[in-house]
Amino acid sequence: MKADPSAQQQLLAVQELDARADQLRHQRTTLPENIRLTELETGRGDLDDRLRDARIVVDDLTVEQKKADADVEQVKVRRTRDRDRMDQGLISSHKDLERMQHELESLERRINSLEDAELEIMEQLEEAQRAADSLTTQVQQTDDQIAELAGIRDARWAEIDGTLAEIEAARRPAVEGLPEDLLALYERIRAQKGGVGAAPLRARQCGGCHMTIDAAELSAIRATAADVVVRCEECQRILVRTPESGL
Repeated sequence: MKADPSAQQQLLAVQELDARADQLRHQRTTLPENIRLTELETGRGDLDDRLRDARIVVDDLTVEQKKADADVEQVKVRRTRDRDRMDQGLISSHKDLERMQHELESLERRINSLEDAELEIMEQLEEAQRAADSLTTQVQQTDDQIAELAGIRDARWAEIDGTLAEIEAARRPAVEGLPEDLLALYERIRAQKGGVGAAPLRARQCGGCHMTIDAAELSAIRATAADVVVRCEECQRILVRTPESGL
């Protein structure tokens, strides 16, 4: 392939712009804020799961407490009814009074047992509610951190995107006039070689793979016409001769 030496030099300018753009795109995806946001969002998901489970526990204990309250109230109603009957003299038989007294004692023990269970459920509910409230606070704090970091990241992105737009604007005139076959070769190699398709030959070294050109290859390059596109034997990138090539 042949291309005017000035076109080959121009290709290096394009490569420099592309390298800067690649660096900025890499920077955009590896911002510390991005990494921290990923960590926070992962942690946020875990908090959501834990908060959901905590709320289920609170709901279940709330149902249990209501049932315990109802059980206590039901037995108390029965105790009140029996006491009222005794106080009103509605039970005249000594045997029936004795039986009623035993039943009241049994009801009292039942109430005490139910109230103990009710108290235990209330304590469990209070503890579960504290855990849910703590997780709710952690979720809010995490959301605040995410919002703050997202704002910083978005500002950094806007700055990077602005620079990328400037580079893209500079690239358009830089590729104008380049031979289509040369540009196509450059793009193909660039895609295969980590973003570097063309490199300068400087101080007898390839600027792409940084390998020193041996004497035989250097002699061959020296003998090659200036308009012939040279490729590095080591990395196959386009090798652009410069005044510093050491030929």
